This record gives sequence, C-alpha cells and structure tokens, in this order.
Amino acid sequence: MESEKVIARDNDYVLHTYNRNPIVLAKGHGLHAYGPEGQSYLDFTSGIGVNSLGYCDLAWAEAVSRQAHKLQHTSNLYYTAPCSKLAKRLCRRTGMSKVFFANSGAEANEGAIKAARKYSFDRYGDGRAGVITLVNSFHGRTLATLTATGQAGFHQYFGPFNEGFAYVEAGDIDRLEKAVDSRTCAVMLELVQGEGGVVPLDPVYVQQVRALCDEKDLCLIVDEVQTGVGRTGTFLACEQYNLQPDIVTLAKGLGGGLPIGAVLVSAKVAAGMGPGTHGSTFGGNPVVCAGANAVLDRLDDNFLAGVRAHAAQLRAGLEKLPHVAEVSGLGLMLGVQFEEGIAAADVLAACRERGLLVLTAKTRLRLLPPLVLTAHDIERALVILDEVLCGMTPAQI
Repeated sequence: MESEKVIARDNDYVLHTYNRNPIVLAKGHGLHAYGPEGQSYLDFTSGIGVNSLGYCDLAWAEAVSRQAHKLQHTSNLYYTAPCSKLAKRLCRRTGMSKVFFANSGAEANEGAIKAARKYSFDRYGDGRAGVITLVNSFHGRTLATLTATGQAGFHQYFGPFNEGFAYVEAGDIDRLEKAVDSRTCAVMLELVQGEGGVVPLDPVYVQQVRALCDEKDLCLIVDEVQTGVGRTGTFLACEQYNLQPDIVTLAKGLGGGLPIGAVLVSAKVAAGMGPGTHGSTFGGNPVVCAGANAVLDRLDDNFLAGVRAHAAQLRAGLEKLPHVAEVSGLGLMLGVQFEEGIAAADVLAACRERGLLVLTAKTRLRLLPPLVLTAHDIERALVILDEVLCGMTPAQI
C-alpha cells in the first residue's frame, strides 16, 4: 500500500521531531483531504490554521501558478509587484505604517523583538532591551521566540536561553506593572493563547496593558500568527479588543498554504529600521505574495460576516455535546474542555478513525477549520463528535 510505503520511508529518513498521525494525505479540495487509497477526511485543522481557504482553492491556486510561470524569486535586492501590493493592502487594512516579510510565525516574532529593541535603543540607549511575555504563551521555536514562550516545558535541552525575557500571569496588571523596570522595552502577548489552551485575554486587561505601554513608552507587540487573517471573525483579533498595537505579527493563514510571515510596525517603530537592520533571502517572495493577495481578495466584509456566523453555529453545537465542560476561543479558533476523565487525545484519535481531523492544545480539543467551511460541514463534524463522545465515559479513560 502506498500509505505504508510513505510512512516507512518518512520514519527512515525524516527527523522524528513530530508525533505524526498514522495517515498519509495525498490530495485535497476545500475541507476534504484524501489518502492514497481513497480515504476521506473532513479537516478541521487547516494545517494548524494555515489553509485559510481550505485545500487548493481554485482562485488561490491560479494566482500562485500564474506568478510561478512569470517570476519565482528575486531576493530583496529588487522590487516586485506582488510584494509591494501585499504590503500596501496589509498596512491600509491594519492601520500600521510599514511591513517586513519573513517566512514563518517564529521569524515574524523574531523580527518584532528586534524592531522593539531597535526603537528602544535609538530613544534610550543601550541596556533597555527586556521583553515581558505572558505565562502560557507560545511565540515560536527559534531560540529567542522559544525563550519568549511562557511555558516551562519548552525551556529545556537547548540552553543557555537568551537573556532579557520575563513572564507574568495573564490578567494580572499589578504583576505586570511591577515587572516593568528601566530595562524593559516591550510587552508581547497573544490575544488568544492558542498553543496554551485556546484562552482569550480579558478585554479590560488588554486595555490596561496598552495604557501601561503608553505611560512607559514600551512597544506593545501583539502576536497574531494564529489569530490573524480572519481566523477570529475580523481581519485582526485586535479589532475585537479595540486595540492598536505598536507591532503586530502575522503568518499561518496569510499565505493560504505557502510559508510567509509579516511584521507590521507603527510609524515610530518603522523609523529606526533602516538598511542592514534586518533581512531575509526569501521574505516577500513573489509567488508566496501572490497567494497571500488571493487570500486578501476573499476576506471582504461579507466573507468575514460569514466566518462569524459559522463560528457561532459551531460554538453553539459544541456546547450541546455530551461531556463538554467548556468551549473557549474566538471565531473559528475554538478549544473544547471535556469533563474530568475524558482525554482530548483520545477524542482526537476516535475522530480520526471516523474521518474527522482535529487538534489538541494542552487538555483541550482544538478546532481551526478553514474559513470557507459551510453549515453542512459544521453539522457533519458535530455528528461525528457526538458519536465519539456518546461512546465515551469518564470511567473508561
């Protein structure tokens, strides 16, 4: 069987840094993925939030193909139209001044940290480079973003870790105020802690953080790698918090399936980032930017209204399922906490056997379906989840 061959070859030659699901995906369209032997899956993972328009959206694929036939790469030593077009659209849509393009969320967050430190250095001199992040956060797996991640489980094996990072509990503004000192240059947060369990921040707390950053002249960095590009029902989750950050990072769904990261900065931060301060060989790649522009073409007000409507339908359905204790998250970024004794990993495995692909985040089941899902897709997923959960009791786990 082709699946067995692919899995065996992967196990022989690919570094085992992932616990892969025991399935092979060969092709897909919309919310449906297919294995080599004809297996069919309803995918509520979007490639961990990447395939914003689902698998192989026709308009997206055509845009990527057209650009690949014209010009696939130039480096940032030259200008290309897809890059500048995407930059203009992102800045106008978010109210930010400038953008730097990278290749991933981790790289975008690295760029954000550098930009914040450069602003602080230019204004206050050396020694003011500390970044405060939140406990339970996740910002990437490079050394700096791994250090920025506020989860002790990630802080092992790879030390020494970078200096200049501190962590405070989300929601505790008093603790944050005490953590800020003369060496602090930025506060970095996710509005929904995705890998940390799909936990949204309190809006009042977020405004308190913004006020503190204004008072102390700290850069407020908002990591929207997972929440951005329509995932929560607005282009940025910041919009739902009435928040204008100094720096915001994007990745995942922006490319529609191709690797891209973006660091969007305010005018005051942009002023310090001149030639030589940052770089990327592949950043702003014209093929990737063509795909990202195709994604933005779809994300108009009517489309986002549909995302919000489908998110409400999905959430309401999840809350009615057996053994569900809580549903958290925003928009189509949802976490499901089960009653004690029901393990999210076991629910994931049982869903996979029934043809539904889902994710986990800590103790919760995590759902990140493509933004193009339909009411029928939601009902089908809810039926499968209901079948799985009805067959489980806390005693059997």
